Amino acid sequence: MKPLIVCIAAAACSLVSIQSNAAELTGRLKEIKERNFITVAYRESSIPFSYLGGNGQPIGYAQDICQKIVEDVKTAIGSPNLSVKRQAVTSQNRIPLIQNGTIDLECGTTVNNPERQALVSFSNTYFVVGTKFVSRKSDKLNAIKDLKGKTVVATTGSNTVLKLRALDKKDNLSLNLIQAKDFSDSMLTFTSGRADVFFEDDINLVGQISFSQNPADFSLSSDALSRDPYAVMLPRGEPEFKAIADKAIAKLFASGEIKALYDKWFQSPIPPRGVNLHFPMSEALAKVIAKPTDSPNSSDY
Repeated sequence: MKPLIVCIAAAACSLVSIQSNAAELTGRLKEIKERNFITVAYRESSIPFSYLGGNGQPIGYAQDICQKIVEDVKTAIGSPNLSVKRQAVTSQNRIPLIQNGTIDLECGTTVNNPERQALVSFSNTYFVVGTKFVSRKSDKLNAIKDLKGKTVVATTGSNTVLKLRALDKKDNLSLNLIQAKDFSDSMLTFTSGRADVFFEDDINLVGQISFSQNPADFSLSSDALSRDPYAVMLPRGEPEFKAIADKAIAKLFASGEIKALYDKWFQSPIPPRGVNLHFPMSEALAKVIAKPTDSPNSSDY
């Protein structure tokens, strides 16, 4: 009878442990466990971070990173069969949808900055960008000073819009600023001749150029407005949730798996058209991989 008593006691201890862990969950993690699904947001045209592949499903570098976070969330809340729902977002609605609980993780091309820190939270940085513009080579627009009186397009709700307004005021450029709904719409506004240049983060511009009909017709500016960190956007005031995200990214960095993931999306042919972006890893990102940070300050990169 002794082994049976031991087994019953062990089972009882395990049950108490599980119940204790479940009781310790609070905030968004508790909500996720109770509803038994997590909602991951994606962008439809943020190549190669988060965009729709040939089968209409979201794919990309940021989406792959978020999948790592989701797996760790499943383990942390004890829900191995947790469902994953996908929600398309735009630059304009991504923050409100995190705040009102519609989405739990936003995995795309969102800059972590001090202004947004007052509204939402961010994971450790997973990419570092410079804000530039794309122009037609024939127009010979390469520097900020070349844009006086020009029509520029940027994406509604993006960090870039605010930067352009500040730049226009500071340098008295008399810019005509057009706002489009997403990156592909901004690119279309530019390529159709309605704008002289398209302003966005450098890698997003490289993605749009690479997937255009005539990539050789376009060039990136030499000037950059700023250097900024991309991170997974999370609900504010959820330290346990953020800790899971940070740990998942830290493991990805420490294991060296990040190199394979980077090569997959930035230095290899990517779907749906097999285009290679040929975008080597920057020193700034290499520094972040060696020493993870969630700093929102451009000067730290």
